[in-house]
Amino acid sequence: MTLLTALLIIALLAAVGLGAFAFAVMQKKKTVQALYEKLSKETEEKESLLKKEAMIQAKEALHIEREKFDDEVRERRQDLQRAEDKLLKKEDMLEDKLQEATEKEFAVQKKMDELLEKEDYLADLIAKQIEETEKIAGMSRDEARHMLMEQLKQDLQQEQMQLIRENEAKIRENAKQTAQDILSTTMQRCAIDQVVESTVSVVNLPSDEMKGRIIGREGRNIRTLETLTGVDLIIDDTPEAVVLSSFDPVRREVAKVALEKLISDGRIHPVRIEEMVEKAQEEIEEKIKKEGENAAVDMGVLNLHKELIKTLGRLYYRTSYGQNVLKHSLEVGHIAGMLAAELGANVQVAKRAGLLHDIGKAVDQTQDGTHIELGVELARRYGEKEDIVHAIEAHHDDVTANTIEAVLVKLADAISAGRPGSRRDTLEIYIKRLKKIEEIASSYEGIKQSFAVQAGREVRIIVQPDMFDDLASAKLARDIAKRIEEELDYPGQIRVTVVREIRTTEIAK
Repeated sequence: MTLLTALLIIALLAAVGLGAFAFAVMQKKKTVQALYEKLSKETEEKESLLKKEAMIQAKEALHIEREKFDDEVRERRQDLQRAEDKLLKKEDMLEDKLQEATEKEFAVQKKMDELLEKEDYLADLIAKQIEETEKIAGMSRDEARHMLMEQLKQDLQQEQMQLIRENEAKIRENAKQTAQDILSTTMQRCAIDQVVESTVSVVNLPSDEMKGRIIGREGRNIRTLETLTGVDLIIDDTPEAVVLSSFDPVRREVAKVALEKLISDGRIHPVRIEEMVEKAQEEIEEKIKKEGENAAVDMGVLNLHKELIKTLGRLYYRTSYGQNVLKHSLEVGHIAGMLAAELGANVQVAKRAGLLHDIGKAVDQTQDGTHIELGVELARRYGEKEDIVHAIEAHHDDVTANTIEAVLVKLADAISAGRPGSRRDTLEIYIKRLKKIEEIASSYEGIKQSFAVQAGREVRIIVQPDMFDDLASAKLARDIAKRIEEELDYPGQIRVTVVREIRTTEIAK
């Protein structure tokens, strides 16, 4: 009983506790519910208040924007109104101008009609005047036009000649200055000896008694010497001298050296003559080889065939118009090389071609053909290149020079041959050239007289003044100069001067 009672009491107490807890929870729930409702009501009131404030602000902003929009619309309308007013004014102005232009157009059309009428009147008047003019002038309109065209053609020809003359003067002046600069620079650098050398064919004797010893008994000594050397010995009344005559300069030099050795030795007989001739031949052959090698080294020409070197050395004993051909060839090679350096051409080709350009003169006295043909043959035979062969072939215009090196060799050859004192012209050649110059000058119609003056460096031509004017005189001088260039060979240059003299005489009474 006691345990049961205790359990009941505990259960009762637990039920009372649970009831109190449930009541407390209910009370708390009511309190929370009331608080929630209060908060909800406050929230709704705040939201309502905020909405009202937002609505008020929005209405105020909208009102402000509407006022701004109304102001902008008002300004736009004012701008449009002003623009419309301007357009209306311009439209009025354009209408006025259009009206004015229409009036002017009518006026212009009226004037055009008047001008057309006047043009028709003038055309009739001109036609009548042309008809009257043709009757007065005695020629038709086509004939007058032809006459005017001929006059115009003559005037144009005169102007053309004047322009040609002026341009030629300018070109000649510029070209002459440039050529002078190049040539003067080249000649200043040329170190070749400018003295003209010539092989001597006279052997001096210590006394006239030596002539008899050279002739020998019954002429056996002189015959032996002439037979071995191929040279004619001329022993005449010239005191203490023997003249050697031969077309071959090498043979003549061999005979000279052998005779000098015999004279120096004093023993002159056929056996001794044969010995001395052999020694002289050996010396001359060695001299020829040495001169050829020296020339090649001096020019800086490499890989030259030994036969060409030997042939080149033979030029040491060859002369042309009194000018030593080997010295001339060296001079041409140096000048051509320096000209090539000035113009940017191939210096080695120019030097080599200049050195070999007259190689044919070493054999032209013993073989048939010109020195150019023989030189070309030698150069090709011993392996020279075609540009060298072409320069040799073209240096006297046998063929047209088509390389700058060939032109430079030709120019250097003319410079070397044309410098003062380089060559000796015979009197016959000199007189023949002067006569030819005068013949060319006198071959034109209207020439009174022509004179070659200043040793053939200038030709003066006196023309009939009524057949030539100034421009025609200039053309005549140009034509004559061109013919002289084409038909004559000469060193340097020849000046052509045309003289047109007019004399007027009056008598005072």
